[in-house]
Amino acid sequence: MATEPQLTDDLFGVRDKHVVVTGGARGVGKAIAAGLAKAGADVTVTSRTAASCEEAAVEIKQFGNCRGVAADLVTAAGRRALVEAVRDHTDHVDVLVNNAGFQWEQAVDDFPEEGWDDVYDVNIKAPFFLVQAFLPLLRAAATEDDPARVVNIGSINGIHVPSRDQFAYASSKAAVHHLTRHLAAKLAPAITVNAIAVGLFETGMKSGMGAAGRDPAFLEGVPLRRFGKASDMAGTAIYLASAAGSYVTGSVIAIDGGAATTL
Repeated sequence: MATEPQLTDDLFGVRDKHVVVTGGARGVGKAIAAGLAKAGADVTVTSRTAASCEEAAVEIKQFGNCRGVAADLVTAAGRRALVEAVRDHTDHVDVLVNNAGFQWEQAVDDFPEEGWDDVYDVNIKAPFFLVQAFLPLLRAAATEDDPARVVNIGSINGIHVPSRDQFAYASSKAAVHHLTRHLAAKLAPAITVNAIAVGLFETGMKSGMGAAGRDPAFLEGVPLRRFGKASDMAGTAIYLASAAGSYVTGSVIAIDGGAATTL
């Protein structure tokens, strides 16, 4: 019979779990990576440039174990290089966080095919094939009581229609949510697959909204009347990576102050 976790540290513990976070050099990905490292996980962050990876890794090392690996996840060669770099360090991966994302904003009248392809390559193609590439290491980590985890980072713009001209981004994130459910059905029971639908955060792509994004009026559509914090993302990721989240799969959890789910 399976042993029930008894204490908070057991229930929400991620100590010594091996975690890979894509797009982990900045923004939401960096918040997740730092939170998991603080909680005792062994974290690998990746982005396209070696300098940004190393900078993030040095910062996160203040809290725990972290290393940076530069990889272009749009390409098969880049994905293989990442898997091999991780395999040099460990023979299993407990948690894969697919966070790397790209957005292109342009009016419908002249939205370019190039922009559409770039968004879909990063936001939906790369996560699927990265899961595929990491399957042996994820399966090696899985036990009956503690499945391996995949956490896909979606968006509330994949739940509701955004006011901005984010046609490729919003539809790609809706695709991420459904891919999450499909993978969850196929990879159970060894691997759980869940998504976090991110709302307004003062990090990453959301910070690109400039002064308009910091205007208090911008939060009128957010019932909790604030931007998300790094701790909001870290806490959700820790929950999904820990024993507390071991019976959750195929879920899309909106971390958005109620914006997409109450209005």
